[in-house]
Amino acid sequence: MEQCTVDSKRGRWILAATILASGMAFLIGTALSIALPTIQDDLGAGISGMQWVVSAHVIVLASFLLLSGSLADHFGRKRIFSYGIIVFVLGALLSALSKTIGALIAFQALEGLGAAMMIPGSLAIINVCFAESHRGRAIGLWAGLAGGIAALGPLLGGWLVETFGWQAVFYINLPIGLLAFLITLRFVPESRNPDARKLDLLGTLCITLGLFGIAYGLIRGPIAGWNNPLVLLGLIGGALALILFVIVEMRVREPMVPLKIFKNPLVAGANLVTLLLYFALNGLIFFLVFNLQQVQGYTPIFAGLSLLPPIILITFLSGPAGSLADKIGPRFQMILGPFIVAFGMALLIIPGVSANYFIHFFPGLVLFGGGMALVIAPLTKSALTVEPKFSGSASGVNNTASRIAALLAIAVLGAAMVSVFTSRLNTSVQNSLLSGEEKVQILSQSDKLGGIEIPDTFSEETRAAAEGIIKESFVYGFRLIMGVSALLALLGSGIAAVMIHNPASLKRRELT
Repeated sequence: MEQCTVDSKRGRWILAATILASGMAFLIGTALSIALPTIQDDLGAGISGMQWVVSAHVIVLASFLLLSGSLADHFGRKRIFSYGIIVFVLGALLSALSKTIGALIAFQALEGLGAAMMIPGSLAIINVCFAESHRGRAIGLWAGLAGGIAALGPLLGGWLVETFGWQAVFYINLPIGLLAFLITLRFVPESRNPDARKLDLLGTLCITLGLFGIAYGLIRGPIAGWNNPLVLLGLIGGALALILFVIVEMRVREPMVPLKIFKNPLVAGANLVTLLLYFALNGLIFFLVFNLQQVQGYTPIFAGLSLLPPIILITFLSGPAGSLADKIGPRFQMILGPFIVAFGMALLIIPGVSANYFIHFFPGLVLFGGGMALVIAPLTKSALTVEPKFSGSASGVNNTASRIAALLAIAVLGAAMVSVFTSRLNTSVQNSLLSGEEKVQILSQSDKLGGIEIPDTFSEETRAAAEGIIKESFVYGFRLIMGVSALLALLGSGIAAVMIHNPASLKRRELT
């Protein structure tokens, strides 16, 4: 197959297809977060339903991310990439048409499958189609422009929700996906790997069951009780499935995850820090959106604008931070970055019910974004410090680690939030001036967190009291979530200090 350059007509069209498809997948992640409170109100769902809307997508994405690379090698990179676009767009369309929370969750899982086929396919196509001398520039353009599309997510999502309704967040993917599909059919050549690894179907089944079981147990536990048989089955069964996944990967000849790469402390440390930092990132975005809209009273558009500072910093400063890491090595930035993230999240413990955005939220978000921008490039580079033949697997592992971190953040922090909020709400309601029936009406909706609907039968005085109790209880739980996330980010800084060291080649250069 004749390779192309970034400046050639064919090269530009190939880049356009991969950027549009990947950007579409990244965009939904940031835009959907803004729509969650509106979806909750419209479909009458509890916070567990919102957790599953995000988790269903992430479970399938994380589980099939590694397998899809092997599928592309076996059956054709263009074919799997094209199928991924179709599946993703179909999932988005059906999500927009959903009338129940159960249907939306199911179609978000379908959308996650499409994303799992598109994202690694994009890089595989670029890697094969572009000449080596142009490959780095092509990947840089792909990462920068696809990330730029994702950066528009909060603002675009807020405008779409406020102007057309939450369904528009999914409809926006239809024209983007159609354009990417048509360009792919016309300009992207087919390619396969004749020496491709065997498909690790058993490993994929184990990690899927493991992630689903643990997510189910953590999300369902606060509502059904931690001694509920199904909750225990999910947690224990999920843990056993993940253990079985490790055993399978150790025994198969061509594992989906070659565990030997973790013998390198740079790779092991980078993936541990990835888990901790992306846990904090996803926990912050998920719960901050509910805080801004349901507690602070922001419109979806303003909530989207509020999330822009860290996203802009990550988008535009990650490149320069990567160049700095090339010169001085990853160690300093991987210690300092998580420390700054932890400090920023600690500041987000401060805001109360009637908080001023620029005084109470903005400083913490700026520090959070700055810390993440400082660490992302050296973190990724450290995670890829493997033999060339394992580079694809190492990249897949690091991508999967960030998705598993998102899943755990929504499930674990969600469980903590529901438990703390319910306890605080119960105490505050019982000590309030609400009547017995009014107390029952509020407490029966505790699983909705800040989305509790106050019945019209409440008087003006009791309505104001109930609103104050609900918001104060949410803030109480939110502060705990931010505190836990800050501690985990600080732990990431400590892990980096122990496990991340500058390459020997850099040290020799410094000595000379």
